[in-house]
Amino acid sequence: MEAREQKGLEIAAKSKLQRAGDRWFVPSQSAKHGLYYEVKPDASKPHCTCPDFDTRQLRCKHIFAVEYVIQREFTFNEETQTETVTETVTVKQTYKQEWSAYNAAQVNEKDRFLSLLNELCKGIIEAPQTNGRPRLPLADMIFASTFKVYSTVSGRRFMSDLREAHGKGFLLRAPHYNSISRYLENPTLTPFLREMIEVSSLPLQSVESSFAVDSSGFSTCRFVQWVKAKYGDTKQMEQHDWIKVHLMCGVKTNIVTAIELTDRFGADCPQFKSLVDTTARNFVMNEVSADKAYLSSANLQTVVDHNAMPYIAFKANSMSRKGGYGSVVWNRMFHFYSFNQKRFMECYHKRSNVESTFSMIKAKFGDRLRSKTKTAQINEALCKVLAHNICCLIQSIYELGIEPAFWGN
Repeated sequence: MEAREQKGLEIAAKSKLQRAGDRWFVPSQSAKHGLYYEVKPDASKPHCTCPDFDTRQLRCKHIFAVEYVIQREFTFNEETQTETVTETVTVKQTYKQEWSAYNAAQVNEKDRFLSLLNELCKGIIEAPQTNGRPRLPLADMIFASTFKVYSTVSGRRFMSDLREAHGKGFLLRAPHYNSISRYLENPTLTPFLREMIEVSSLPLQSVESSFAVDSSGFSTCRFVQWVKAKYGDTKQMEQHDWIKVHLMCGVKTNIVTAIELTDRFGADCPQFKSLVDTTARNFVMNEVSADKAYLSSANLQTVVDHNAMPYIAFKANSMSRKGGYGSVVWNRMFHFYSFNQKRFMECYHKRSNVESTFSMIKAKFGDRLRSKTKTAQINEALCKVLAHNICCLIQSIYELGIEPAFWGN
C-alpha cells in the first residue's frame, strides 16, 4: 500500500466526509482549519481540487479516502441490506434469565461457599514451625479472613458465624477476632491468596475463551496527604486514598482469572502483560478486549503471541505505523478496526463484562477497605476477589452443571 493510499485510509477512518450529489468534500489534514477539498470520484477519471492532484493528475489521498468510504458505507449487497433491515427493526435485545438456577444458587450460596472455601484452603502447605509460640494454622486464618470479608460484618459480630463454621468442622478452632486482623497484616498471606484466586478459576476452563481487562479502585480509611489537607487545601480532607485492582475476567461467568494490585497512581498499561500471561497459563484464549488505556504495540503483540485476537480500542489520533516493534500487528488491527468497525465493536464491547465484575464485587462485598495498613488492605482486596470467584463457581454449579475440583482432586 503506497503512502497516499495509506493516508487516505486514515482520513476515511478518522474524518467526516460530506457528500452533495456526485461531489464529496474531504477535510484537509494541514493546519488550515475548515479547509475542504472537492472530490469527484468518477471511476474512469476522478478529480480533486488539492495541489497534489493538480500537479500529478493521479489519485491523491483525498480520492482514496472517498473510495474507501464508498466501499465501506455505500456499497451494499443483498445480504447486507437484509441485515440492516433486521437491525433497524430490532429495538432491544433481551436475555433469558434462568430464575430457577439463580434462586437455587442464592438459597444455597452460604453453605456451598463454606465447603468450596474449605476445599481451596486444603491446598495450602505451610512450613513447619520449629520454635516459638504455636501459631494458628495458615489455612484456618485464610479461611477465617475470606469468610469475614464475605460476611461484610465487623470482626466482633462475625464471631458467631466463625463458631458455626468451627462446629461444622471447617476450622480446627475458632480464632479471636483480633487474630484475624493481625493475620491480614501478614505479607505471607498475599501469595497464597493470589494463588487461590487463580486456582478457583480453573473449574471454568472449558467455559471461558473470551476475556476482558480493566482496573478499579477500592477506597481505604486513609486520607491523602494529611499534612497538606490539614494546613493547606482543606478540600483534600474529603478525599480518601485507595488501592487499585487490575484484573482479567471471563466474559461469560465473570470469573477472575488473574489479578494485580498497585497504589492509586499505578498505570493500567504495564499490568496488561502479566494479566494475559497468567490467564494464558490456564485457559485457551480466543479474544481479549480492553479499553484505550491498554493500547500499545507490545500489548497487542502479547495477545497475538498467545494465539488470541486483541480487541483494544484505538484512540482518535491513532494511525498506521512504519516499521518498529509490533508495527505489523498494530497495522493489521488498525485496518481491521477501520474497515470492519461493526465486527470490531461487537467483540470490543464484551469488555463491559469486566465492569460488571467490579460492580458485582463492590455491591456484594463493599467498595472500601476497612484495614488500616497497606499489607492488610492488599490482602483484604484479594479476599474480596476470592470470595467473588467462589460465588461465581456456585452460580455455575446450578446454571452450567459443573462440579468444582481443586488441587488436582
